[in-house]
Amino acid sequence: MRCVPSRPLGVVLTVVLSALLAAPLPAAAAPRQGPDQPAECANRELPPPPVDTSERPPPGQPSPAPLPVPETPVGGERMGECGLVLPPGAPRPPEELTAASWVVQDLETGAILAAKDPHGRQRPASLVKSLLALVVLRDLEPGQVVVPTELDASQECTCVGIVPGGRYTVDQLLHALLMRSGNDVAHALATALGGVPEALRRMNTLAARLGAKDTRAASPSGLDGPGMSSSAYDMGLVFHHAMRQPEYAAAVATRTMEFPGWGDKPAFPIYNDNKLLGSYPGFLGGKTGFTDDSRHTYAGAAERNGRRLAVVMLRGEQRPTRLTDQAAALLDYGFALAAAGTPPVGRIDYSPTALTAPTAEPEPAGTGGTALATATEDPFGTTGWIITIVVSVLSVGMVITLHRRRQAAQS
Repeated sequence: MRCVPSRPLGVVLTVVLSALLAAPLPAAAAPRQGPDQPAECANRELPPPPVDTSERPPPGQPSPAPLPVPETPVGGERMGECGLVLPPGAPRPPEELTAASWVVQDLETGAILAAKDPHGRQRPASLVKSLLALVVLRDLEPGQVVVPTELDASQECTCVGIVPGGRYTVDQLLHALLMRSGNDVAHALATALGGVPEALRRMNTLAARLGAKDTRAASPSGLDGPGMSSSAYDMGLVFHHAMRQPEYAAAVATRTMEFPGWGDKPAFPIYNDNKLLGSYPGFLGGKTGFTDDSRHTYAGAAERNGRRLAVVMLRGEQRPTRLTDQAAALLDYGFALAAAGTPPVGRIDYSPTALTAPTAEPEPAGTGGTALATATEDPFGTTGWIITIVVSVLSVGMVITLHRRRQAAQS
């Protein structure tokens, strides 16, 4: 016999279910407001509009949708603020800073000492080459020989000058990628990884594993493309992880090397384009970048009195002072905060096993063939689980009530 609930219980169930279904779904956490916080976070979902056609998708393809904004800011509550994020009582940062977003972090502990709009979405330019370098270090052997194609060698420059048909080791190309920021080298390494789409899949899958939820690589070199996105926090996370890899740290600290020639082209020297290397005391290395849409970007690290700090700056300008000089001032500011013992405002939070994870894992959901860094969603959702629990409890109550009525009728 089918059990039918009594009328009062059915009314209660209807009221409860109606109330739950009418309740709004949990919304993404709003950024905190403070004296240095703007009324709205202009780049919460997307970087500023492009200034050219570089991000226009191919005919017939839609523009990639914005990456989801996490409900809880990655790295701590204050990382959701979109103005200056400073410790209580801390001095103001240097006035000459032009970057729209920046972070200062401790390379040992991951503590973020200060920041500005850390999760504001910007374009990384060539800082994304650090993400490519991490994939190369994981998936290719240093002595593996790469033979560039005509397409590799004809990329929009900055270029190192690789020769189509030449033979270069992965280690030589990795140094050229990080020292000279060669777009031709980036394309050649992407080809060695199985082609640009496959290289992007691996880069974006690694970004997702690291926890870089603002990041979508649209090109292996950092040239602007549809859906390109990152943040100062994410690039700080990638740089933090990269500086723990001996091969990466050695490459960004190399001032000059002899790059092999091929055919009629003789060997030639290449120089590190990071101006702080050799001029800032204790400088450990870093990465520079620029495109018309991203403007100037920068990552760099230095050591002082046993502390290793790093800065990341996105969407900066070279005036009134060069961005490298601004980075030096920001490093000085960070070391002053560290010496004063100010409490951190956030923390770099990532998976330390990301480099050892297999590459055959399915890519995160994406659009337009570009992998996205998205969290796994619960198919039931918060409201669905509440409804399920309520219905289960009421069902148990009905069974108990009917059982007691039958016992009373039999007695």
